[in-house]
Amino acid sequence: MAALALPLPRGHSIDRVAVVIPAHNEDAHLDRALLAVQRAADALHRHQDAVDVQVTVVLDSCTDGSAGIAARYAAADRRFQVLETGFRNAGASREAGIRAAGVGAARLRPPGKRWTPPPWAGRTWLANTDADSQVPQNWLIRQLEFAAAGADAVLGSVEPDPDGMDPELLRRWRERHPFEEDHPHIYGANFGVRASAYLAAGGFPKLASHEDRTLVQNLRSRAFTVTATDSIRVLTSGRTHARAPHGFGAYLRTLGRHRAPAGD
Repeated sequence: MAALALPLPRGHSIDRVAVVIPAHNEDAHLDRALLAVQRAADALHRHQDAVDVQVTVVLDSCTDGSAGIAARYAAADRRFQVLETGFRNAGASREAGIRAAGVGAARLRPPGKRWTPPPWAGRTWLANTDADSQVPQNWLIRQLEFAAAGADAVLGSVEPDPDGMDPELLRRWRERHPFEEDHPHIYGANFGVRASAYLAAGGFPKLASHEDRTLVQNLRSRAFTVTATDSIRVLTSGRTHARAPHGFGAYLRTLGRHRAPAGD
């Protein structure tokens, strides 16, 4: 039996942000991804200088130049740290990154017992993106604004990078994914959650795909407040050769196979 969570206070101010970025052979995109996160962290510091930010890059079974890129950021910026794993699994990598940030250990609790997350968990925000994505400069600022307004989780939007992408495929994607507030989509490349809610919902499952959807379903089933927004749109790779078997790239590939006839 899962542990029973006591009601959690809403709207606690955030004093710590842990950013987690899983990467599997992403040396073509990783530098831009980390630079974008660094700029978002700098913007948050200018806006709220008391908030501590830590960025964990999870190198999962990398055999390319990703480790060198991540190491350069860790050497130059104390906010960055690198974790190497061999999961080949997005859910396990995200969970490992959150544990490395000091959050996952709080999940060790007796099953079936009522419990209250530790006090710091309500003030800690977990911001997740991907190594082939570029977050906007207001990415962390806006998430913390939603958190202050009572959100337990924030679902941001994504846009495929048009550079090198088939224009017809991009058109079809945009047709099916209009940019709007309260959208129905869930993207691991743009997802934030309060640590207390994350722990109560059981964290990221160790799934190769859809670990983000499963966590959001668990959050909603426990009546946490989940907010969807287009105000922090992330640019992500438009590639169709997927890293995850049923992830974003696989979806784009499937969408490309089912093109509408000309004139539709």
